[in-house]
Amino acid sequence: MNPKPTIYHEKQVKELCALHALNNLFQTRGTFSKSELDSICSRLSPNVWINPHRSMLGLGNYDINVIMAALQKKGCEAVWFDKRKDPGCLDLSNICGFILNVPSDYKLGFVMLPLRRRHWITIRQIQGNFYNLDSKLEAPQLIGRSSDLIAYLKEQLESKEKELFVVVSKEVDEKQLWMHQYALQNNLHSHNTNHHDSPDSTSMAEYDCRNRDVECLRVTDIRNYADFKENSLQ
Repeated sequence: MNPKPTIYHEKQVKELCALHALNNLFQTRGTFSKSELDSICSRLSPNVWINPHRSMLGLGNYDINVIMAALQKKGCEAVWFDKRKDPGCLDLSNICGFILNVPSDYKLGFVMLPLRRRHWITIRQIQGNFYNLDSKLEAPQLIGRSSDLIAYLKEQLESKEKELFVVVSKEVDEKQLWMHQYALQNNLHSHNTNHHDSPDSTSMAEYDCRNRDVECLRVTDIRNYADFKENSLQ
């Protein structure tokens, strides 16, 4: 019988879910600190009175731009996953982990306030099993093996309010190795097919290819989108 794995799991403090998600992803205490993430905020938007990448009160609530910049310091990239695609196209062997963005109620002590905030959750593999390392959980939640994870991701992405980011190394991102090759080939075939359409439909086919058939968007290439609906996704 295999011993229960040792899992590092930071629990929620203030509005620091992005910080907890990053440290839980790298499974090391202090991989990042609040001061480091605040420094990233200042670098992203210098010389401003109110920094748009964190809470106005400085309690956290960091946005996707901060997470992206922090991951890049560790040689990683965050890739936005198009939820219209089947998570089965993911090559889990080349993926470091996942960061899921979900809606969250806001509490002040024991009082539930009528505010909707955004919450960052890490999912990653540890000793063969995938775990939900949500900082709001009392303990890591076992998801299971690869097939269990794919089913779990499908269920999560049925919600229009949830978004998934795939965390990979820069090399994997550049070569798109986080996605099974058959999915890439299908995407290329679809693109080529569109180019053989009638001349009158060429512009529409190119539009569709860009907007419907793209498997993923690098966060670095969609900085405007990476504000992630700026005020709603933090």
